[in-house]
Amino acid sequence: MGIIGIRAMIRQAKYNVFLRKKLEVPKGHIVVYVGERYYKKHKKFVVPISYLEHPLFQELLRKAEDEYGFHHPMGGLTIPCSETTFLTIISHLNLISRCQ
Repeated sequence: MGIIGIRAMIRQAKYNVFLRKKLEVPKGHIVVYVGERYYKKHKKFVVPISYLEHPLFQELLRKAEDEYGFHHPMGGLTIPCSETTFLTIISHLNLISRCQ
């Protein structure tokens, strides 16, 4: 998946989230929904856009692309993994960003 594909996913997710609800999302952040495919409910997270460039997050985006393509009916960027896995990756990225 190239950078153009990622940008298209981000643009679509931002647009869809805006249409669904007016959310208070800080500038420089994006809303992602996390949950495994078989669960009806997905949990909403707000993450810095800078995380999208990290290889760990890129792997999650590839997984999302494989699972849903670019147009998912949920309306936002949906990551098909467990909440625990997502939180582990986000915790790791938080540590990395603090050390820099």
